[in-house]
Amino acid sequence: MNKKKLAIAIPVSVISDTPHLREKTSKIGLIGRAAAIFRVDEIIVYPDDIKVNQGREIDLIATLLAYMETPQYLRKKLFKLEPRLQFAGILPPLRTPHHPLNKKARNLKVGEYREGIVVSKTKEDALVDIGVEHLALMREKQFNVGKRLTLRIAKLGEQVEVQTANKDEIPSYWGYTVSAEKRSFSKVVENGKFDLTLATSKFGARFADVAEKIGERWKKASSILVSFGAPTRGLFEIARDEGANLNDVVDFVVNTIPEQGTETVRTEEALLVSLAILSVQFGV
Repeated sequence: MNKKKLAIAIPVSVISDTPHLREKTSKIGLIGRAAAIFRVDEIIVYPDDIKVNQGREIDLIATLLAYMETPQYLRKKLFKLEPRLQFAGILPPLRTPHHPLNKKARNLKVGEYREGIVVSKTKEDALVDIGVEHLALMREKQFNVGKRLTLRIAKLGEQVEVQTANKDEIPSYWGYTVSAEKRSFSKVVENGKFDLTLATSKFGARFADVAEKIGERWKKASSILVSFGAPTRGLFEIARDEGANLNDVVDFVVNTIPEQGTETVRTEEALLVSLAILSVQFGV
């Protein structure tokens, strides 16, 4: 099954105007929810100030987004208790298909997909936690203990058996990955990974004026990147500080909120508006 891959790029300073960790966590939760609602496959967190080391903030955002994407039954095994997760309890649940509520093995179905983690292994097979009361058997031995896997239920009974699966074969949305970038915004966009790149800016062309051209490219693209600026600095300014021209970096610069009524639009607000428009127009 060939599915388009949709990625978004957000600046680390999305939380720069939020001083307290609790509020930072809440804002990151809004971003994670928006990404899941519109079936984003990858969230890229990029540094947007070349004069400052923003690694700490990038790690914070990436950690919270990854925690949020992880099914609840795997979180304690994959994340240690640490200060960055102090307010993780206020993150909204994604309620995506890979976050199942069922905790009983008897309610599983052959062919169902689950996320799991390898908890033990022998020379021949492994036991994995898939979020039910008993560990499942996986007759594959190449994965180390602690490895998170996407799995398909292969056999039911006293011993549930699972097989590894490729996310591309799953018909429903299966969450996002998070990339914590050290490279500048322009370098991230120009790496050749994406067939179509869009940047959002109040100085861009009105979306309605370029929707047809974008649509032609959208149909042919297999990987798409939509980039967003910071609360106080847009993508034109960010690219200029990196020695680049935004119009040369991306395929289209679009304004999805023409005649905005506020001086600025927050990144999480632009994210919801832009992805909603793209979803209606092209079915992201």
